[in-house]
Amino acid sequence: MIREIGTSIFLILGGMLTLVAAVGVLRMPDLFLRMHAATKAGTVGVSSITIGVMIHFGTITVTSRGVLVIAFFLLTAPVAAHMIARAAYHSGVSLWLLTRIDEWKTHGEIGKEEE
Repeated sequence: MIREIGTSIFLILGGMLTLVAAVGVLRMPDLFLRMHAATKAGTVGVSSITIGVMIHFGTITVTSRGVLVIAFFLLTAPVAAHMIARAAYHSGVSLWLLTRIDEWKTHGEIGKEEE
């Protein structure tokens, strides 16, 4: 009984967070905000769904694989989003019109090599 409730809570929470990520991708005005919505909510949503699957099956093999999936998402999604955003910025993708601070433009890139 408790296992089913825990599974349901995590699956519903993960589904709702994944839906928030999808809505964020559709509604946000520029590439950088869309990537932020997809990365943050999507990673937490996938992690919640994976925890729900781990609770449902409850075996050590599924749990160990679930932990690896969550670790993979937490390590790769933010790094990939950062690299894509950096490449997009340097290739000239425009920021949203209401963006107030552009730290790369005002402070320059830290560690930028002399050309």
